[in-house]
Amino acid sequence: MANQTSGNGGGSNEVKRELKTRHISMIALGGSIGTGLFVASGSAISKAGPGGGLLAYVALGVMVFFLMTSLGEMATNMPVSGSFATYATKYVDPALGFAMGWNYWFNWAITLAVDISTAALVMKFWLPNVPGWIWSTTVLAAIFLINALTVKAFGETEYWMAMIKVVTVIVFLFVGILTIFGIMGGHAVGLSNFTYKQAPFVGGAPAVLSVFVVAGFSFQGTELVGITAGESATPEKSVPKAINQVFWRILLFYILAIFVIACLIPYTSPKLLGSSASDIAISPFTLVFQRAGLAAAASVMNAVILTSVISAANSGMYASSRMLYSLSLDDFAPKYFQHTTKNGVPLRAQVATTVIGAIAFVTSIAGPEVYTWLVAASGLTGFIAWVGIAISHFRFRRAFIKQGHHVSELKYHAKWFPFGPILALILCILVIIGQNTAAFAHFDWEQIAVTYLSVPLFLVLFIYYKVRHHTHIIPLDEVDVAPHKHEEAESEN
Repeated sequence: MANQTSGNGGGSNEVKRELKTRHISMIALGGSIGTGLFVASGSAISKAGPGGGLLAYVALGVMVFFLMTSLGEMATNMPVSGSFATYATKYVDPALGFAMGWNYWFNWAITLAVDISTAALVMKFWLPNVPGWIWSTTVLAAIFLINALTVKAFGETEYWMAMIKVVTVIVFLFVGILTIFGIMGGHAVGLSNFTYKQAPFVGGAPAVLSVFVVAGFSFQGTELVGITAGESATPEKSVPKAINQVFWRILLFYILAIFVIACLIPYTSPKLLGSSASDIAISPFTLVFQRAGLAAAASVMNAVILTSVISAANSGMYASSRMLYSLSLDDFAPKYFQHTTKNGVPLRAQVATTVIGAIAFVTSIAGPEVYTWLVAASGLTGFIAWVGIAISHFRFRRAFIKQGHHVSELKYHAKWFPFGPILALILCILVIIGQNTAAFAHFDWEQIAVTYLSVPLFLVLFIYYKVRHHTHIIPLDEVDVAPHKHEEAESEN
């Protein structure tokens, strides 16, 4: 990697390792608990029934665990802010790392606009007469300042926002279980909704596949643990701990939460069909709280979802600025973005991300059609990143063994290799293909383009770099698998 100092404004190209184990554990968990669980989970049950929804979330939860163990093995061996983009560069092909890095940065920059727009929609619940752009601008300014201060400021903010989400889910589970048994909210319902009409499985395999898409988006953000490893004080301890905790928490929070919703709300409920971030009143969490007799449920859940949206924007700002910074260190982006402040923040990369996010937000107001295409261009990036993680880990482990190393030498090793990355790869490809199968059935080319736009854009980036720099897949015996110290920390001051 390039390690050059800027010497400009007292900064360097060195990020600080200030994130603690509790930060990384909560960031990894908080990244996977958001509007996907609080809001979209209802549509999953309405599409595939209680059994289908539950099956999809269990399958995706297992897949995400394998992906995180794959990422953890690589992150503890080489903790860098570029994470999976850097691993793709070193273990597979530089062209793959280039395409993954730029695609991921663009995704978060556009998602930033989506999140601040959603924050404005949520605020309309309380203050419908205040223009939405005021709230969006306020949120954007707030998360910019949080990220611009110190790495620790980001970690602490994210920790407490994630804590709010975790506490909400715990309270929801407690209230939900009491309601299922009739201790709250009237008569006991038990498992009656699992045998209601066509339940538990509705619509067969195609319906379950469509819910894979919903569940997949719900788990987006868990890969942040790999990026935070680059600024962890003790990545060899914090990353494995975070990953192991996330598996049990996903099992506890997601699977139990979906089970409670499925028990209490029949899949035929019209309110589940409309679950979207723009209508918080019909969040399945709100419906369950109201059934239990909690009158303030809608207002409380609105506040929690606002926290969730701001948390997502905060994480997005962090992830995208670190990815752009890392791209510059790998000579995939201008060296201008290597500079960091005296507090170790890649401010130039953060400013560039904020500018793109702000432009996308303005576009959403001035030209909705352009904005639709921008969002479409970033839609599948998270799944593409997951595919890259699975391929990179498969190659890393094979190279590690071929070069005479033993798994016991690794600080953390993913279990069930090669089953884990292969399963993750197959499921990710299935989810990508299954995004909009109905559009192919009806030959709706515009819908196909909107849905799958990020795939050809990724391929264009990949082919461009491959043709220009004549890169090739790195032979296994030439892959650099030696344990690395934190590379940015080796920079000169």
